[in-house]
Amino acid sequence: MKKLLYILTVIFIFSSAYSQTIKSGEKLVFAGSYNMSGLMTQLAQVTMSTETVSTSKNSYLHLNCELSTYSKWDSFFKIRDIYESYVNPVNLKPSLYKRSIDEGGYTKKEKYTFKGNTVNSTVKRKNKPETQKTFTIGGSTQDVVSLLYKVRTMDFSKFKVGQTQSLMIVFDEKQIPVTLKYMGKETINCGNLGKKECYKLSIGAKTDALRGKDKNLIWLTADSKKVPALLKFSIPVGTGQLALTSATGI
Repeated sequence: MKKLLYILTVIFIFSSAYSQTIKSGEKLVFAGSYNMSGLMTQLAQVTMSTETVSTSKNSYLHLNCELSTYSKWDSFFKIRDIYESYVNPVNLKPSLYKRSIDEGGYTKKEKYTFKGNTVNSTVKRKNKPETQKTFTIGGSTQDVVSLLYKVRTMDFSKFKVGQTQSLMIVFDEKQIPVTLKYMGKETINCGNLGKKECYKLSIGAKTDALRGKDKNLIWLTADSKKVPALLKFSIPVGTGQLALTSATGI
C-alpha cells in the first residue's frame, strides 16, 4: 500500500503540450484496492483536488493529493500521505513542492523550491537530522504532483497505438526516466461519471517499484477533461488498482 501514490504519480506523467487548462475547484476521489489472497480488497482512499492560491506577487494553482487507509485497516498498515504542488496555472510549472508521509510509523517530510533548472530541497526523516541539498533538473522535468495533471492536457487523439514517449520525473531528490505507451481506447466504468470511452496507457520506468511488461496501466476519459478513471499496478509485493468513485468540479 505504501507504493500506491508513487505508482499513481508515475503513471499520470507525460510531456508538455497543452490542449486545456486544469480548473480550480476540482475534486477526484479514488478507492485503492490491493490483491489479498486472490481477492481485490479496498484498503484506502486517494483524493486529488485543486484550488487557486494568491500571494502579494503571484497567483498559483495548488494541486493536492492525499492518501489514507480506511480506519478499519489502520491497525494493519496505517497510511496518511499528503503531496502538494504550487504551480503556474497556465503552464503547470512548479514553484514549490511539499511531501509529508506517515506510512506504518515511518515519517518523512520534503520541501522542494524550484528556481529555473535548480531545486533547493529540505528533507526530514524520522529520528534523523534535517538535510538540505541543491541539485539540477532538466528543462522538462517537474515534481511528481504537477505532472499528475499535465497528462490531462495532452491530445491523445493524435497518438497511434504503440506510440511511446520518453520523459523524466523528479522524486526523492533524483530524476527518474519514464516511458509511456499509448494502447488505444476501451470503455470502462468511471464512477459517478458512468461508463465512458477511455484512453488506455501503459507505463514503464527505470525503477524497481514497477514490475511486468504492460502490467501498469491507466485509463483516462477520452474527452476534453481526460479524467483518470482507473489505474492498475504491479509492484514487487503484489498487484492492485485505483478506481475513480467520484469526480466533481471538472
